[in-house]
Amino acid sequence: MFTKILQAYHFAGTYQFHYAQNRCIFVRHITGFTMFKYALGFLLFTLPLFVHAQPKLSMADAILKGRSSLAPANLRQLQWIAGTSQFTHVVNNKLVRVIASNLGTDTLDLLPVINNGLSKLSAKTSENLPALNWIDPNSFWFVSNSAIYTGNLSGNINRKNWFPESAENVDVEPKTHKVAYVLNKNLYVNIGGKDLGVAQSEADGIVYGKSVHRDEFGITKGTYWSPNGRFLAFYRMDERNVTKYPIYELDSMPAQPRMIRYPFAGSASHQVSIGVYDTQSGKSWYLDTGEPADQYLTNISWSPDEQFILVAVLNREQNHMWFRQFDAKTGALIATLFEETNDRWVEPEHPAIFVEGRNDQFIWQSERNGFNHLYLYDLSGKMLRQLSKGAMPVTNTYGFSKNGSKFFYQVADESGINRFNFSVELQTGVLSKLGEEEGIHNALINSTGEWVLDVYSSLATPRFVYISSADNPSNRQIVFGAKNPLEGYQIGLTRILTIPNSSNMQLNARMILPPDFDSKKKYPVIVYVYNGPHVQMVTNSWLGGGELWMHHMAQEGYIVFVLDGRGSSNRGFLFESAVFRKLGDAEIEDQLAGVNYLKAQTYVDPNRIGVYGWSFGGFMATSLMTRPEANGIFKCGVAGGPVIDWSMYEIMYTERYMDKPQENPDGYAKASLFKYIDNLKGRLLMIHGSSDDVVLWQNSLRYIQKCVEKNKQIDYFVYPMHLHNVLGKDRVHLFEKIEKFFKENL
Repeated sequence: MFTKILQAYHFAGTYQFHYAQNRCIFVRHITGFTMFKYALGFLLFTLPLFVHAQPKLSMADAILKGRSSLAPANLRQLQWIAGTSQFTHVVNNKLVRVIASNLGTDTLDLLPVINNGLSKLSAKTSENLPALNWIDPNSFWFVSNSAIYTGNLSGNINRKNWFPESAENVDVEPKTHKVAYVLNKNLYVNIGGKDLGVAQSEADGIVYGKSVHRDEFGITKGTYWSPNGRFLAFYRMDERNVTKYPIYELDSMPAQPRMIRYPFAGSASHQVSIGVYDTQSGKSWYLDTGEPADQYLTNISWSPDEQFILVAVLNREQNHMWFRQFDAKTGALIATLFEETNDRWVEPEHPAIFVEGRNDQFIWQSERNGFNHLYLYDLSGKMLRQLSKGAMPVTNTYGFSKNGSKFFYQVADESGINRFNFSVELQTGVLSKLGEEEGIHNALINSTGEWVLDVYSSLATPRFVYISSADNPSNRQIVFGAKNPLEGYQIGLTRILTIPNSSNMQLNARMILPPDFDSKKKYPVIVYVYNGPHVQMVTNSWLGGGELWMHHMAQEGYIVFVLDGRGSSNRGFLFESAVFRKLGDAEIEDQLAGVNYLKAQTYVDPNRIGVYGWSFGGFMATSLMTRPEANGIFKCGVAGGPVIDWSMYEIMYTERYMDKPQENPDGYAKASLFKYIDNLKGRLLMIHGSSDDVVLWQNSLRYIQKCVEKNKQIDYFVYPMHLHNVLGKDRVHLFEKIEKFFKENL
């Protein structure tokens, strides 16, 4: 079996920097960095033996410090100053201001100035420099202790607004500093410290101003300020028809149920409407979104002149989308600008982006041709031009040049593992690539579109920040370089591989080897699995996207392997939608292709392969332990927060991929893990949080019940009061338990 391999030694490639005389000076120390890209059969190698003298990474450090002191350093609060070619970041609670053209810097000690202003207002001072939002080169606004302040470099601090400490879903309008928030399911707007009641919940099950549709379709909030801050669009969600479900709070005696509304696949869904509130008149009205009541209202956007609201309306079947224009002042439907249909699913996830300086043109994102691309439209519904093309899906958008002639965005390349930044001329469609180096490029574009900050990482590069002009990206300068945060630790080799499945489709995988790897020995393997929609595990980023607990396990003598099979993201619609109506089938087939690759390596012990996954990965881990296609392949497995039967999961996600249970009974039956319990041969540890309101605890409890009925022994552990993920210090306990399980059984 032939594979394409990208690999690097991670104990090398370190960078140091310091500040002197208000200039940012960087000294690069390359201590032995090697990167290879191969196309070959079986690669045999041995790492240098000197790593034995280095300390190991503890599991506690891997979990608790993996996103802090053991993560690559970054420029904190990195942002452009509005309307300028200057950017700022924070070092030791001081603001560093940098001129893009020559990297000249000055350091502003604003924290004492801000605290002095807060003290004069009898407000609580801050220990750390608050996150500043630039209004212009001399003034800014920030939030501190439930209040909104403006300030300037001369030290004038003014309190503009405030909101209750217990407020939820706080949404600050950046121009006027009005604030919308939710309190007890009611929606309020505060202007100058005066609370205005926008909407009051009429009954239990009616919620205003919160995210709807279970955070699907790119929805992350429930309020949307108009461009000039006069109007507020907001969601009203009526969940009264949705099943009530108890989540038990265990810190009282007796335990008390916390009732949530959980929309099971195939059951009654909630009903959503979109309101508009006028802060000048105090009046509200609703968009005429029509029937049926259980449609999805998504991707809300305002036209720049505040005349129109655009909404992607999706049917419950999620195979037909109508992009509609509403009169913002009356709520009346003006027109359906265009429609999209697909036999599998349509999933709008991004609101329209109006062209800078135009009220009549916008950019829309769609997977209609197989990859997520950008399309330029006018308000008549006419498509003017497809802006991005090819087998490279758009993965992020950045904004426009000052005159709106260019748009900046990010794509995944054809392999899926790299990210590149582009600009496109809206009138001609001419593309410009903003950098050639393979890896992950994330951009911050200044408001005029003239300068680009490129935050870059790769498999062996912790982080660089480069700066260049948008017109000449090859002429770049280093702004910042992060040293290797794992320098001095025993860290093994990480390899990114391309492995063909049974249909010769190339799949991306990552392998982490023990630091003292010896190709003549045989090693046990832990396969970490997710392989579900919207997730990609393998990228050409620092450590290949691997987490530090994986490197700890590699230190303990395991090979840790991850594969992104069909169903995972950023490889195009056909790749992701291969799971349609049959969750588990293609995913298992592709994971087994990865296992076949592992078994073909002389340094892998084929009788000691284990699997671990959480959430969709918990479903996959249980499937791989029990489905007949994988019968007996895995010696043991860990399944965290697993979906056991998709009829027990939520409507929005499940029905997109499986249709309703009534419409796809065979697909649901085949995917249900209850029917495969008799096949369990190895040891299975199942873990769940008792307060999980995403994948309900009942999933694994019912699985245990069926195991008892069938006289099948499994290991089981519950984390009381934890939600879908076990977080905080208890996460160390979780991973130490997983480690102990694999050591005892693998």
